[in-house]
Amino acid sequence: MFYRQAGISYSSYPQTRALFSLAADRRAVAILFVIALVAPLLFGPGTVSAVLTPWLIWTSAVLGLNLILGWAGQFHFGYAAIMGIGAYAAIHGTRHGLPWEMAMIAGGLCATVIGCVFAFAALRVKGLYLALSTLALQFAMDWVLSHVPAITGGTQVTLQAPPPAVLGQVLGGETSLYYIALAWCLLVTVFMLNLKRTPLGRALVAVREKDYAAAVIGVNSFRYKLVAFATSSFIGGVSGAVIVFAYYGAATPEQFAINVSIELLAMVIIGGLGSIIGSYMGAAFVLLVPGEMNQLIAWLAEMAGARLSVETLAHIPHVIYGALIIGFLLVEPLGLGRMYQNVRNYLMVWPYGHLHK
Repeated sequence: MFYRQAGISYSSYPQTRALFSLAADRRAVAILFVIALVAPLLFGPGTVSAVLTPWLIWTSAVLGLNLILGWAGQFHFGYAAIMGIGAYAAIHGTRHGLPWEMAMIAGGLCATVIGCVFAFAALRVKGLYLALSTLALQFAMDWVLSHVPAITGGTQVTLQAPPPAVLGQVLGGETSLYYIALAWCLLVTVFMLNLKRTPLGRALVAVREKDYAAAVIGVNSFRYKLVAFATSSFIGGVSGAVIVFAYYGAATPEQFAINVSIELLAMVIIGGLGSIIGSYMGAAFVLLVPGEMNQLIAWLAEMAGARLSVETLAHIPHVIYGALIIGFLLVEPLGLGRMYQNVRNYLMVWPYGHLHK
């Protein structure tokens, strides 16, 4: 029975503010959590290391970017640079004897400091001027990573990341790295879920909707924007460190270039601004659909007996992929997360959907 609100009554305000007030939601979250825990047993090592681990890490980064873009309503075109700062800081921290856990925190703090320095200047402007200011951060960090050998070793050098060591125990193998990515993604997700219920989260939404009106009711818009930049930068810095240690195994300047910032922005927009489940969906769409589309086109061409050149096979999936993005945004401009919310809202009152009309 889809009428999941039937028989549910609240006797206190904390009950209405619970993370998952419906029993069906709690069951769904519990099932997904169990599946995430046993995923290495359900899927092969290749799927775990090449699909699940990067998806979880990029979802963490998308959640961090969604904090500043979806909650606070501030453009950020330099998020890949923030991730790069955290990655290189964590690698150098471990190489200088810091415990791995402290190195990860140090990477996040370095990203926070540099992100806040740029935020002080960027938050004096709005709209496209803010976008250009954050883009300047990306270009500045691209230049530093390419021309300061003390940090990166040079443009042609790959800086190897030491194996992660949790509580002094060196971890190796796809399963251990997957659980590192899962733990970080869950931490960020729980933080974002709770942020929506806090005064900070409500203040950020007020600033996003109209900062002048927020100032009238006593919300210091500059302060909350700065807090959003700092928190988002910390999440991005640690996510950059996690992706280097748990996925790439090394750091190069190309991993945090401008095209990565654009992909992160696309994940947020496709998933839905301010949507947590949309962040998961957007990251999955951008990461997984192109590869699956390549395999599907090649299979269809083989079944039809068509002889397509390698160049054609490389471009057709991108055309279809772009058309899918446009189609999704035309159907629902608020992203995949909003599509899920629409279906959920319909099923909550089915078969009494006429009550919403």
